[in-house]
Amino acid sequence: MVQQKEPPVHCTVNRRFFVFSNLAENPKVLATNRKAFHDYFVEETFEAGIALTGTEIKSVRAGAVNLRDAFAQVRDGEVWLQNVHISPYEQGNRFNVDPYRTRKLLMHRKEINRLMGRVQEKGLTIVPLRLYLKKNRAKVEIALVKGKKQYDKRESISKRDAKREMERAMKVR
Repeated sequence: MVQQKEPPVHCTVNRRFFVFSNLAENPKVLATNRKAFHDYFVEETFEAGIALTGTEIKSVRAGAVNLRDAFAQVRDGEVWLQNVHISPYEQGNRFNVDPYRTRKLLMHRKEINRLMGRVQEKGLTIVPLRLYLKKNRAKVEIALVKGKKQYDKRESISKRDAKREMERAMKVR
């Protein structure tokens, strides 16, 4: 019996190619929606692919993305991302599209059905939390969220400040 040579520890074998594990485990985050964490309680998160044109993916790789005020909707059994600003690619000329166009999210049918059921509950909505590259594919982390009241926002800010003070005090020791 012939023994096959084991791949190095830091690599994994995918068909006939070596894939470095840090590419799959540590996706490159291109944009985050910091306002979402301030304005909403995150109930549940999902990972979705995003359908982009050629010039859009080039702009995304350059980091020209803004997720502020973005949201997602479920229409006709599909999930659509709205109000995401992807700046036009400088060398794209006629192939550039509207920066605020509606983009389709690529998800499994079971995930879409779960989203449809949960969104119909009162007060829940879908917002993108971050956009990142994973194995050279653009992915969006979307979340089912519930809106915070003003006093909830103040409470979370005071908790964050208290935690920061405790860490600072522990660091001094």
